[in-house]
Amino acid sequence: MRLLYDSHSHTPLCRHATGLPEEYARVAHARGLKGMIVTCHNPMPEAYGHNGRMREEEFPEYLRLVSEAAAQWADRDFEILLGLESDYLPGFEGIGPWLEAIHSRAEFHYILGSIHPQLSIYLERFSLDHPREFQRGYFEHLAQAAESGFFDAISHPDLVKNLTPDTWNVAALMPDIRRSLDRIAATGVAMELNTSGLLKTVPEMNPGPEILREMNLRGIPVVLGSDAHVPERAGENFPLALRHLKAAGYREIHLFRHRRPRALAIDEVEATLISPAS
Repeated sequence: MRLLYDSHSHTPLCRHATGLPEEYARVAHARGLKGMIVTCHNPMPEAYGHNGRMREEEFPEYLRLVSEAAAQWADRDFEILLGLESDYLPGFEGIGPWLEAIHSRAEFHYILGSIHPQLSIYLERFSLDHPREFQRGYFEHLAQAAESGFFDAISHPDLVKNLTPDTWNVAALMPDIRRSLDRIAATGVAMELNTSGLLKTVPEMNPGPEILREMNLRGIPVVLGSDAHVPERAGENFPLALRHLKAAGYREIHLFRHRRPRALAIDEVEATLISPAS
């Protein structure tokens, strides 16, 4: 019996992905998954910039793409659910009311909160001149995103390491990371293990094993996403991700339906995946 969902995937509306949701579903289904949550990048105000995300007027098209794909797969033991990856930028004027309005425009199953430190608007506000301070600020912002109450989970939690690889030292930064994780744990918000990190400058999943262990020590629920921007990456490296989770001490993985978490036993999930296509 299939159990696991890919909780992070995109559509061409974000302008840096290819393939329709039904194409991602075909790959995920072949890998033994039960379903997927489409989480394309949310529209943002004009001042934030539109590169790499759908425009507000394209939002109805996004809903249509997901709805049509869900209908196509409804009788094939595979579920396609509506989600959204929403950016959070501390201090950005009007971010709270904007996110509240966007999140109320549809019946989402899952809202994934993201800090994208590589974006020009982030770099304009938080200088890279002092990389270690930039990294500390990033983890402060992750905690603020969780505390905002807008999100079900926080995505790719150590993404900043790919922007500052030469100065990345997780051991030196761990006191700041632990303080951030303490605050996130207090909110009950989940965090993501994102398999796309294997393709980035620092080739390991986001987060890496040290942070994953600290998350588990604090009882932070974990969700699993491929962050696929092309169909062939849907559900990619999930067997390896589950092994990483078990090594960090996790025994359960979570998925969201109707904005509510549901726990799955990792041992049971592992037995349902189709490893040869992984």
